[in-house]
Amino acid sequence: MSYFRAHKIIYIFFLSIPFLLPSFGQPTSSQQDLSEYEKRLIAITEQITGIRKKISEEEKRKTSVLSRLNTIGLNKTLIKKEISLYNTQMQKADKELITFQKNIPVLEEKLQKEKQSIEKILVTLYKFGKFSYLDFLFQVEDVSHLISESKNLSLLAQSQNRIIADYLKTLSDLQASRESLEIKKQEISQLIQKAKEKRQDYSGQEKKYQSLIQEIDRNKETHLKTLEELKDRAEQLQNLVKKLQREEISLPYTLIPLYEKKGNLAWPLVGRIVTRFGPSRHRQFNTLTQNNGIEISPQKDTVVKAIHAGRVAYTDYFEGYGYLVIIDHGMTYYSLYGHLSSEFLVKKGDFVKDGQPIATVGEFGSLKEETLYFEIRYKTDPVNPLQWLKRR
Repeated sequence: MSYFRAHKIIYIFFLSIPFLLPSFGQPTSSQQDLSEYEKRLIAITEQITGIRKKISEEEKRKTSVLSRLNTIGLNKTLIKKEISLYNTQMQKADKELITFQKNIPVLEEKLQKEKQSIEKILVTLYKFGKFSYLDFLFQVEDVSHLISESKNLSLLAQSQNRIIADYLKTLSDLQASRESLEIKKQEISQLIQKAKEKRQDYSGQEKKYQSLIQEIDRNKETHLKTLEELKDRAEQLQNLVKKLQREEISLPYTLIPLYEKKGNLAWPLVGRIVTRFGPSRHRQFNTLTQNNGIEISPQKDTVVKAIHAGRVAYTDYFEGYGYLVIIDHGMTYYSLYGHLSSEFLVKKGDFVKDGQPIATVGEFGSLKEETLYFEIRYKTDPVNPLQWLKRR
């Protein structure tokens, strides 16, 4: 074989090889989306763990009517979280499913191109016949040509191996994507079934909750026991506010004192008042209850907003009040928001502005219906919120 013929083989071979360059750059939109789903799944899982812990604590006090009520309420919240977990897993699986569906045609096209490259190699070798590297070595007349073409031959062998390896890898990736596609379809189907079963569980817990509410309202013994427990929880809340009052706070900016906005504060929630401040008498048992706040039944929007700027002093579950947020407005003025969902929109230590969303109305806490429980306190003394909020 002549030197020029060998050179031609190398030249034709390299023309037949497509350039396969690695892809660098920022994460794709799909990868970023999946990362967000992962963060949401971790957050929901942590919330589920916290709710289960609270359920366990409540179950130790089974003799308490409020504990029974709160256990059912927490179970409702837990089921909603589990449904949210399944829905998020479904959204993530759907996103992955779409990725596989888009990826398969790309891999099929890539596989076809790599197959064509291998065919070109075979055609080239067939046309020019097999040549010996030793024969080529003896026919080279110039040492510089030998060094140059030796490198080319090495590249030839490397490129040939790379193309075959790429072909096999693409084939493997294609098979894996097809299998993953089927797995994701099955996973989504199972998640849909689990969510359906959980919705049925939620309906069962809701019936239990309403049944116990009716028992409290109609059975005098249960009613009186519940009132005693609520009185005890109100004292515990009083102690919590006293503790918060002893904690010094420093606000990052000067606030308009809350008392200067008396009668002009925005409502924490748009809705109907179902429980008013002050004493109330039970229509059947003639028992008297002192209400330290008001309860508001939401109309459409269940988002609860801060009535005034301040620092979040408390965000946690508090028996008798459900999930509770307390905001310190300075000068020993506080606003309290109870019966919230477990997904707080703020955390302890945050500084909030007036009108800033802090939570949503939750699943339990009220003895009437889904409501926001709201208080305003000066020092530890509750005041009538209707005298402080804007007149409607």
